[in-house]
Amino acid sequence: MSNYKEIDSYLEKNLDQSLEELSRYVAQPSISAQNLGLRECAELVAKMLEKRGFKAEIMATDGAPVVFAERKGKRDKTLLIYNHYDVQPPEPLELWNTPPFEPSLRDGKLYGRGVSDDKGHLTARLFAIDALLEKEGDLPCNIKFIIEGEEETASAHLHDFVKNHKEILAADACIWEFGGVDHREVPMQFLGLRGICYVELSVESLAIDVHSGLGGGIFPNAAWRLVWALNSLKGPDERIRIPGFYDDVKPPSARDRELIEALPDVEEEYKTRFGVKEFIKGLKGGTDLKMEEVFTPTCTICGLTSGYQGPGPKTVQPAHASAKVDFRLVPDQMPDTVLKQLRAHLDGEGFSDVQIEYLGGEPPARTDPDDPFVKLVVDAAEEIYELRMQIVPTVGGSGPSHPFVHDLGLPVATAGLGYADTKAHAPNENIRVDLYLKHARHMARVIKEFAKEGR
Repeated sequence: MSNYKEIDSYLEKNLDQSLEELSRYVAQPSISAQNLGLRECAELVAKMLEKRGFKAEIMATDGAPVVFAERKGKRDKTLLIYNHYDVQPPEPLELWNTPPFEPSLRDGKLYGRGVSDDKGHLTARLFAIDALLEKEGDLPCNIKFIIEGEEETASAHLHDFVKNHKEILAADACIWEFGGVDHREVPMQFLGLRGICYVELSVESLAIDVHSGLGGGIFPNAAWRLVWALNSLKGPDERIRIPGFYDDVKPPSARDRELIEALPDVEEEYKTRFGVKEFIKGLKGGTDLKMEEVFTPTCTICGLTSGYQGPGPKTVQPAHASAKVDFRLVPDQMPDTVLKQLRAHLDGEGFSDVQIEYLGGEPPARTDPDDPFVKLVVDAAEEIYELRMQIVPTVGGSGPSHPFVHDLGLPVATAGLGYADTKAHAPNENIRVDLYLKHARHMARVIKEFAKEGR
């Protein structure tokens, strides 16, 4: 790798200025779940990009607008960078040490809602671009940004946006929105995301709640009805009982297992961090636990609501019951297929009265761990972190990478500033300033190395 001393020096000297820009960005609320501040934040993002000489456009969708921007570089190679400007709701507010939209810098950390997920990633990347423009006068390659405002609500309109704008989004490779180091301070390269099918199941058995002494013996109970329906989805053996559910599952490869085996054992970490007493299916630590975590599809009850659950007794027969359920999907499962299978299963089990509301979904997607672009990103990180990036073939979470991998045909690699205690989605979300600087240094190298001949 060539000498980056001047670029690193610029980044070190101008770090405070970049953090000030990030603080202004975080101070603009942009909560997609509440449709709060999204247009205003999109306009702020566009101005940040225009400041760097990008041609930026705020493009409408049926939901939050997408910001698209591009700037030509010295070489006709194109790097696409995906980020999102929306954030999670900040509640519960009483658990924040400082107000969530008033960024606070203390003890080497910057606190605020969205500072890690995902606003800090964008400004660190713009900071890297600042250094390249200052020291080289131009970008070494073409760079395009696509920055959406619905990632925290399942990117409902991004898939169609990508499919309808394949020409302007055409590129040679893509940097994804997140990344960082694990609890060991090892930089991680995450190359896949599981899909998701998220639904709300509901039953209405009566017009109103009634006295349980009146209805308990003769009226249908919505809560019991829903419990029985949920019980039909998965057995005590944890196997999902929906016919055809596993038909499209693509087994992990020998290369997948090799990469998973190289990752650290998570048994004790999970027991300590989450209070896990034992894992399902009799799983212990080691490779089997790590494989099961990401390569097996799931059916999870995320929430249950019915009747009275306040303090003290209330003898009531509930008229309505609902449950939020998510299915995490692995290649080659598709959310629309699972949705149809779920409806057919409930009907077949006699639960045609259980209503299904589809709350969103995304197919799974993965990038080949041996793709040359992945190697480039991994190589570029080593001198910064003084450790080799560890490759994770896929993670348990979900995101909208499928259209980038399958419709745009791009290798998608991750790089970022997250760490084990970043508290994304939780009160006191934060970033470490040292990792912010490292991410900017890494991105400067990725961009410059990507532009070189032979890449």
